[in-house]
Amino acid sequence: MRKYFYLVELQFLGFRYHGWQKQPNVKTVQGMVEKTLIFILEHSNFRTLGSSRTDAMVSANNFAFELFMKEPVDTDFLLEQLNINLPNDIRALGVEEVSENFNVIQDSKVKEYLYLFSFGEKNHPFCAPFMVYMKEHLDIELMKQGAKLFEGAHNFSSYCYKPSEETILQRELLVCEIRENDVLTANFFPEHSYALHVHGKGFLRHQVRLMMGALFALGKGDITLEDIEKSLQNSHTEALSFMAPASGLMLNNLHYE
Repeated sequence: MRKYFYLVELQFLGFRYHGWQKQPNVKTVQGMVEKTLIFILEHSNFRTLGSSRTDAMVSANNFAFELFMKEPVDTDFLLEQLNINLPNDIRALGVEEVSENFNVIQDSKVKEYLYLFSFGEKNHPFCAPFMVYMKEHLDIELMKQGAKLFEGAHNFSSYCYKPSEETILQRELLVCEIRENDVLTANFFPEHSYALHVHGKGFLRHQVRLMMGALFALGKGDITLEDIEKSLQNSHTEALSFMAPASGLMLNNLHYE
């Protein structure tokens, strides 16, 4: 029997969801998407596979999942119906048919993450779903230097939550830099906010949040640039600081061939 494969691109605000992956007794993006698909297709004879797992409260400007079907579906119809029936914090960006050889996880060439944060005067409460507020003064210029240390190929064992024996800890970051935030704007955002930009092929569990935690510690003066350099050596296995809150993290983009 022939099978049909579709790539569906989404945006979602993760603030009220317990991540992408379906779990019992909690609200997830995958669970909401599958519930909507059942309503649209009038059956549950399909399967979905996300491009990555996201933590609770993490948002996505461009996320993708693969839809496996036993019957064909009109892509324009599906896109329209998804946006009619999905809740307002999830939007479908596109639907296209792909070959059976396509793999939504392995065929992603680069993933781009952002982590938005600010410090100084406390933020307007409406900022909470998008950026993390730090009450301490942060040395942004020092943090920029620290972020650049993560670029390139390193052993990220200090930046992985509970790795297994099979976890590949050697990873390469193509970009890791802090810039003034010009990605998201709103009239209730603080005058100055910042974004950590991280680009790579693949990421370890909680890697970006642990890196951001180390950069916060650096900016507060709790650790040094040398501490971050040592943490990327093969012999170092302990986290330098706390895991930064999830709400500032966003999967900004996915690049496929």
